[in-house]
Amino acid sequence: MLVTRASSRFLRGPSHRFYQQQASALNGIPPPLQGIKVVDLTRVLAGPTATMLLADLGADVVKVEEVTRGDDTRQWDPPSAPLIEGAPAEAKHLPAESAYFLAANKNKRSMTVNFKKPEGLKIIHKMIAQADILVENYVPGKLAGMGLGYEDCKAINPGLVYASITGYGQTGPYSQAPGYDVIIAGEGGLMHITGEPDGPPCKVGVASTDIATGLYAHGAIMAALISRQRTGKGVWVDCSLFDTQLAGLANVASNYLIAGHEGGRHGTAHPSIVPYQAFPCKDGFLMFGTGNERQFKTLATRILEQPALADDPRFSSNAARVANRTELIKIISDVLTTNTKDYWIEKFTGLGIPFGPINNVRQAFEHPQAKARHAAIEVDHPRAGKIKVVAPAVFYDGKKMPVRRPPPWLSQHTTEVLEELGYSSKEIEELKEVQVV
Repeated sequence: MLVTRASSRFLRGPSHRFYQQQASALNGIPPPLQGIKVVDLTRVLAGPTATMLLADLGADVVKVEEVTRGDDTRQWDPPSAPLIEGAPAEAKHLPAESAYFLAANKNKRSMTVNFKKPEGLKIIHKMIAQADILVENYVPGKLAGMGLGYEDCKAINPGLVYASITGYGQTGPYSQAPGYDVIIAGEGGLMHITGEPDGPPCKVGVASTDIATGLYAHGAIMAALISRQRTGKGVWVDCSLFDTQLAGLANVASNYLIAGHEGGRHGTAHPSIVPYQAFPCKDGFLMFGTGNERQFKTLATRILEQPALADDPRFSSNAARVANRTELIKIISDVLTTNTKDYWIEKFTGLGIPFGPINNVRQAFEHPQAKARHAAIEVDHPRAGKIKVVAPAVFYDGKKMPVRRPPPWLSQHTTEVLEELGYSSKEIEELKEVQVV
């Protein structure tokens, strides 16, 4: 649902100033996962999102990557961040840092290990022995064939939280199929309900199924840590894109399960509330919705200045408006296209109707609320210089968790992690010579 825009009087009021004063005096909370060690065997987006959320909360996340190429998304460019003069010499052979990789890997360390080789597998086993969490997104059974399945890792560390993120889950007839966001968005019903009513199925503009799966996995891992605290035993978390997508159908799923009602495509419109969609203005689009009769009367009388609409039997209740959707939407659109987006924003402001402009990405990050909430933060990357990344989304006692590390370049921390595992300089050089690391 849209959030109602507060009146300008409230934004300037004493309660808002009091909150600002209180928030500025708070110091946030200590990173709750400080001291928690995570072995990150994930690539692309769903898994890296989950592990980045853990890293944002203070966990020591070591991203284990393939020795020569690393995470697939390191090659997903353009665009990339520009390389700066004075970048680390040991990383000069690497391509520029792709924007895609930078999006999901802040606060992590990177090491490269070929764990198909016995010496590499030994390194990962040592890491697991000291770890609290392992997160992986391989096809079910793949890691078990390499000696890194759940039972293998449980034998090394009985308290390990082992999280598997897959396309379809560890069981069922599709368990061995690879999982891709756009495929599962189609197969899991999302694409069927996305797009214009008379148009073809449409994908969401970002990989929303991947992101939602990362969020589910992050929450499940946190729950598993609480379970371990109570029982002393590790947990195997089985999280899949397909299960996440079905759960994410929300009320559309409930409509089908309860009443057998099949969902359809409604563009920006709401299937059960009218009006509730994007409307054209003279120079752009405005999204708004009326969820009750008071709001619709306000829309008709004070904004559209057509009070007869509120008394018209075709539009006098939400059920009537749903039945006569086409006629009402045309009436509203004809009025809104007579003036600019800014004109209508001024008309809507302070009247208690949820509304907002349809912004492009630049406008979204330049939004006064985005700036006030520090939605983007600048970090100093050793290869790219000062870059901006999306900040953690949540405030704790008035402050966000700090970004302690920029996204790592490939193998940036390999030597550091190996030293922490007890390897000598000579042993590390020997491992590098045979490309185990």
